[in-house]
Amino acid sequence: MAYADVYDLMKMTEELVSGLVKRITGGTTTKFHTQHGEEYEVNWAAPWRRVEMIPALEEATGEKFPPSDQLHTEETNEFLKKVLKKMNVECSPPLTNARMLDTLTGEFIEETCINPTFITEHPQMMSPLAKSHRSKPGLCERFEAFVCKKEIVNAYTELNDPFDQRLRFEEQARQKAQGDDEAQMVDEEFCRALELGLPPNRWLGIKEVLAFPMMKDNTQNTHKQQLAAEVVDVQPTPVEGIAHK
Repeated sequence: MAYADVYDLMKMTEELVSGLVKRITGGTTTKFHTQHGEEYEVNWAAPWRRVEMIPALEEATGEKFPPSDQLHTEETNEFLKKVLKKMNVECSPPLTNARMLDTLTGEFIEETCINPTFITEHPQMMSPLAKSHRSKPGLCERFEAFVCKKEIVNAYTELNDPFDQRLRFEEQARQKAQGDDEAQMVDEEFCRALELGLPPNRWLGIKEVLAFPMMKDNTQNTHKQQLAAEVVDVQPTPVEGIAHK
């Protein structure tokens, strides 16, 4: 969506999802049972909790992290290895800065996200397509939304600077050369397309299938089962050649 940013997306996301939950269930609280027998009561009401990644990791580990514009350096790589060892956390190789930060985030932040939570301000090397933060060098205008420890949304202000984008891709290629299969290669066609011009805009991806079981109160079955079309108040239209009942 053009001429909007990540902050607009956070407001839109929490209003959209909490509104859907209320429309479908009649309230903003649901219960969710995991495959391991855990039961969570989830409050979907807006506003959702917001957690800045690096300050939260500092609080969890008791360590002062390097400045945000130094998170990509070799010195930070050695620092993160020491933090992993101190906190007794395993990280699968290769031990790139991005992978180690992602592992620490999964261990100490995502595990606290039962009610809907926005994890914000990711480092640039973890977010190759996200626009740089307007006031915090080295970070991006990005968030991930988690519920019951599961990611359901990834969103950011779209990077529309072709020169910055090429540098991000080159950093990704460096991580890939170190053995990170999830890193991207340089996409020259995409960079050339950006050179033609892209207005300020935002990107949002919702993993809707993950949210469905969390939105359903599976301890009760008192409501009449409804078709999806009935929930959203849409009249189903028969498709030619297919019988409609």
